[in-house]
Amino acid sequence: MRRRFLLMPHGTAGDVLPFIWLGRQLKQRGHEVIMLWVDMYRDAATRAGIDFVSIQDGGEFQRMSQQASLWSEEECMRHGHVYADRCTAICLAAYAETVAPRGRPDLILGPMISLAARLLREMHGIPFVSVNIQPAPFISAYDLPAGIPWVWLLRKLPLFLRKLVLAAASGDLQPMIVLRQCCIDQGVKPPRSLRKDWYHSPDGVLALFPAWFGKPQSDWPSNTFQWDFPLEDLAEESPLSPDLLAFLEAPGKKLLFTLGSAGKGSRHAAGFFRTALECTLQLDCRAVFICGDPALLPPSLPSSIHVVAYAPYSRLLARMDVAVHAGGIGASAQFLAAGVPQIIAYSVFDQPDNAERVEKIGAGLSLPLVSFSSSHAVPLLHRCLTDEIVRSRAAECHQWLLERPSVTCLLEWLESRAQPIVIP
Repeated sequence: MRRRFLLMPHGTAGDVLPFIWLGRQLKQRGHEVIMLWVDMYRDAATRAGIDFVSIQDGGEFQRMSQQASLWSEEECMRHGHVYADRCTAICLAAYAETVAPRGRPDLILGPMISLAARLLREMHGIPFVSVNIQPAPFISAYDLPAGIPWVWLLRKLPLFLRKLVLAAASGDLQPMIVLRQCCIDQGVKPPRSLRKDWYHSPDGVLALFPAWFGKPQSDWPSNTFQWDFPLEDLAEESPLSPDLLAFLEAPGKKLLFTLGSAGKGSRHAAGFFRTALECTLQLDCRAVFICGDPALLPPSLPSSIHVVAYAPYSRLLARMDVAVHAGGIGASAQFLAAGVPQIIAYSVFDQPDNAERVEKIGAGLSLPLVSFSSSHAVPLLHRCLTDEIVRSRAAECHQWLLERPSVTCLLEWLESRAQPIVIP
């Protein structure tokens, strides 16, 4: 039966691409798919054949993503929660104006921070599946994610105390003023705590990462369906340029450096690429810098460095020996899939947890972005280039991802969630 799916991602390219992948799969099954998010991702979605509806936030998301304070441990979550709150009314307006006239969706898919998606469920009884593209949102007492406040101390506590602490914590870093008013206006009871009441949907929770990367825990929601990494990077729509292909064909060890789509807002971004140049020269390698802002790059780069604004990892990584990145889940998964050893220079959000998991697997190394200097990075790069244990573990991950489960079981599960629900 043909269904109508509404995708409501929230975040930058690494957060949006998994939903584009889901949209592709659903369309191939014959379903109608609409994506609702900021206009800067319209082109990526439409190139994948997905109908796109823009929210009208006046460019606030783009401005926020370029603020240096977004990439500080003290401010990152506050900024994210403030924008998610403000975004609620904006998304509801876009839904009412453009999506609703096309007909009621049969299922909404979005991350737990997409508050409007959950509110649409409560308003209209549209089933909603909350999508976690990395393990960090499952704040489990058995597997506490790196990066949460005082995690080093919490991990030392006995299990029963960890459970008590998590049960007592609301997880709400900012008052949800707009969300609360939207709930009142729509006759919906506002959540007392986002983490306890709203983050994981009662209609289904989708974990888009494999069990060997994030093992399911007994305190995850019981309605969780775990699949694998989506590995979407618009490769079909973004072939490598002839200049880049020629650069990759030249002999020599090759390194990849990138901070991802939003990393240019980091106060450490320019220093990251200066250090990348120093490391490349010291190791006598060639390197590709993926950087969308030329102002962040050192002047007069040598011919051993090739700069691109974007290149799909799945096409690029087969020619790379080591990749250095910020630790977003999309990049981490692509490097694992390619079997390329990686160094994660992490800072905020899910990056510390992804870095810790890659290190535990043995497929890479990590360090804080604030410590990313040539004196720290060169030894790590040398180890990734020469250590057979690291390289063999990375190759094992490549093999694991060749043995992915069938996508049919995932799509059938999603279709089973698209059933009318009754909100008390």
